[in-house]
Amino acid sequence: MINVALIYSYFAVASSAGVIYDWALGFGQEIELVWRQRWSLMTLLYLSVRYFGIVFVVTNIMYNAPTIPMTGTVSLIVSIVQNWINFLATVIIGVIMIVRLRAVYQGSTKVMAFLIVAFLAIVIFYCAFDIIATSHLSGEELILSYTYRCDVVFEGGDSTLMYTVTWILITAWEVVAVCLTAWIAVKHFRELRRHSGRDIVEDGLAVLVKSHVAYFASFIAASSFELGYLSPVVSMSNSNSLGPAIYAGVASIFSLIQLFVLGPRLILCIRKHYARVEAESSATIGLSSIAFQERVHVQTSTSV
Repeated sequence: MINVALIYSYFAVASSAGVIYDWALGFGQEIELVWRQRWSLMTLLYLSVRYFGIVFVVTNIMYNAPTIPMTGTVSLIVSIVQNWINFLATVIIGVIMIVRLRAVYQGSTKVMAFLIVAFLAIVIFYCAFDIIATSHLSGEELILSYTYRCDVVFEGGDSTLMYTVTWILITAWEVVAVCLTAWIAVKHFRELRRHSGRDIVEDGLAVLVKSHVAYFASFIAASSFELGYLSPVVSMSNSNSLGPAIYAGVASIFSLIQLFVLGPRLILCIRKHYARVEAESSATIGLSSIAFQERVHVQTSTSV
């Protein structure tokens, strides 16, 4: 069993370190596009999902690293914190999706009413599932092959049904969001063929669609792995089998990428695009001004 635990810990620590590396790599861009800009709802949403992710991966390393000893109580607290961070990150990204769709649908009342009601229903069910799950967790301390380890186990019976329904609802929400995005994108690109002078708007929409498709693809991969736990082969508690540990490790990689790498980029990529558009526009104005000044100078010299 200790070998199985070590295999999973390698995946968990590596994926967590990857999220921290991604944050560090883009921190300079984050300062320019987020911290130094006027604060808004999207700023708060970005910072929340980004730094909830940092807290999650740090606690994930603490929980899974075999060289860091933890008591059963501390392991239980860390597990509960991680469960609720997952919940909050999912809710925040859902709100980001609603704000993005509100922008592209120009505040359509029907679309907003549908999205808000559907999302609230999913959040309530997900929250109820998390409350039940965390209330039945317990930490136990083990010593395996002279290695100290703490595990958190669920003691509330079979939660398969609620777990399955929760993931189906979340998956349905993501499918609806990507379909609404694709529909408005197709509609706008058709209009682009008939009209001119809307390059900036359409280019921004293209960036939005690309970021949404990348996020949706990672979500489908993560959801497929999560729902795969329903399989008896994957969920079996065979201490001598490395298969479930490797499966869980790969699943954790996709889950972290989806929530804490591609999630924040839903906002960052749009801000990066419009910052580039603004810079190019300023450069064009600057060149026009220089050309105008040179023309005036030449005309004045000629008249003299």
